[in-house]
Amino acid sequence: FDHIKIKGTNYLNEIKKTNRPVVFFSCHLANFELMAMELDKFSIKCAAIYRPLNNIFLNPLMEYLRMKYICPNQIPKGIKGIREIISKVKNGYSIALMVDQRVSEGPRTMFFNKPAHTTTIPAQLALKYDCKLVPISLRRKEGPNFEMSIHEPYKIKKTGNDENDIKDITIKINQTLEKMIIKNPSQWIWSHNRWK
Repeated sequence: FDHIKIKGTNYLNEIKKTNRPVVFFSCHLANFELMAMELDKFSIKCAAIYRPLNNIFLNPLMEYLRMKYICPNQIPKGIKGIREIISKVKNGYSIALMVDQRVSEGPRTMFFNKPAHTTTIPAQLALKYDCKLVPISLRRKEGPNFEMSIHEPYKIKKTGNDENDIKDITIKINQTLEKMIIKNPSQWIWSHNRWK
């Protein structure tokens, strides 16, 4: 019995057909690990960015479980992972990441009317490698059942001013996340101060 229903598989089929990397983005809604797992099951050539656990003893186990059961291509977030992300995109891999995570190196971008450190990786990849951006939302339904919605992939507009473009793209991504969270606020898993 399949516990997850996927809406928008037509978009995934189109991504597979064009065989061009895209950036899938979401936030920590419901069972957020399902995003990379289902993309991998759908045979999307994909690498997932993850945040290593603070616990150095548990982290190797978590990495092993993620690679075995979720997505074999795992890239740690932060400066170290950037080279690997670029290498994967150049090799035709799509990237999947959660954008609601606080990043110390990200600029402050408005999120629920307050400035919050936000990753600019999706914006940078979209600008440099002409990747479409693909929002994904997850929702827990009754019992162990989930719904994953693939929203329409979109191309960003380039103005020639990369700094402004990165800012505008990142604002739009945060606005997309806000809409997802407002739809199901009780399912947003957040345990640390996003705005500090």
